[in-house]
Amino acid sequence: MAIVLAGVALAVGLSFKAQLDETFNQGLRSRAGDVSALVQRSAAGLSDPGASALVERGESFAQVLAPDGAVLDASATLRGGSLLKRAQLRRALARTIIVERPNPFEAAEPARLLATPVRAQGKRRVVVVGAGIDDRNTALHSLALLLAIGMPIALALAAVAGYGVVSAALRPVEAMRRKAAAIGEHGAGERLPVAPAGDEIARLGTTLNAMLARLQAALARERTFVTDASHELRTPLAILKTELELALRRGRSPHELHEAIASAAEETDRLAQLAEALLVIARADDGALALNRSTVQVARLLDGVRERFGPRVLHAGRRLAVEQTPAAPVEADAQRLRQALDNLVENALRHGAGDIRLAAHVRDGHVELHVRDAGDGFPDDFVGQAFERFTRADPARARGGSGLGLAIVRVIARAHGGEAHAANDPAGGADVWIELPGGVQAGD
Repeated sequence: MAIVLAGVALAVGLSFKAQLDETFNQGLRSRAGDVSALVQRSAAGLSDPGASALVERGESFAQVLAPDGAVLDASATLRGGSLLKRAQLRRALARTIIVERPNPFEAAEPARLLATPVRAQGKRRVVVVGAGIDDRNTALHSLALLLAIGMPIALALAAVAGYGVVSAALRPVEAMRRKAAAIGEHGAGERLPVAPAGDEIARLGTTLNAMLARLQAALARERTFVTDASHELRTPLAILKTELELALRRGRSPHELHEAIASAAEETDRLAQLAEALLVIARADDGALALNRSTVQVARLLDGVRERFGPRVLHAGRRLAVEQTPAAPVEADAQRLRQALDNLVENALRHGAGDIRLAAHVRDGHVELHVRDAGDGFPDDFVGQAFERFTRADPARARGGSGLGLAIVRVIARAHGGEAHAANDPAGGADVWIELPGGVQAGD
């Protein structure tokens, strides 16, 4: 603000000085024209009685000079030598000039002269008119004094006003800061105060509140995840402890001991699978789920799933078929894709019925890996949350599943830049599939 005000003061001062100089010079030109006309029409020159109106004593003066510098005529009070120096006279004979010199009446004050060539009675002459510029300098000095006093006052007022305006504008920011400092771990539901102005600060508060809402939702998911994980771990650990305690009792037969150890081994496997599932989900949440991408042949991938699950499916009295749909290879982590497809087939084997069908399709530049069964399908209110963690179509948390199988499928699909979907087949049964980016029909 100080720089701006200094620039304004300089501009005002220079403009005022230029206007005063122009006005003063215009007055000299007017006087010079009058004196030139007087000299041309009157032999008496400046001694003519009418000249007193043109040259006022003490304020302005005039001279008529010959080309050699001789004073041919002058104001009544000005009878000394030439007002112009020799070099100035030579220039004045060629064109109108303006020069400054000490006032001939008051040497301590400056004066400004205008000299212009004129022809009178057929001879060359130089008309010189002048006036003191003390009034002009006084006006400039008064303006400079006014600016020197007024600008600091204006700067102080602007600083106070600016501070008030900025303080008022930043008051909502301070309110948000205090509220943010007061929000603790257990106050995730609180929000920052947003001013009703609708300006940038209000939009900032709205954005921060949206961020707090997302953090609250993430925190709620993490707490739910920890609670559900604890619940899932507690059940197999309790069963494992019970089986081991039964095995330690005296009088147990070899068969009973074998059954207890087999049950304990089953629960240990279940714990290991649950731990692996939790590890996969935790890595995905941290963005650290590593993928070892390579060229994966889709048909070979589906055949491998059929070979692994074929005996179990046959033992259950069902059939596992692969629809040979031609599709180009995809760039993916083969091990993670096998894990996802295994989870889908395991889910169909446990909760579905009828034959299980594997198929690959290409739609809109994406490869879809489908697993269908002929059971009752998903409940209508469950399809939208089928891939949520620790969710089951049956609300009862029965032994035999953690509710993480489909969640891991979605994690793997998203890690590849794709998505997981679930729907009920209109012909009956469930249809769950992974959508991966890339891939074209064979032969394209």
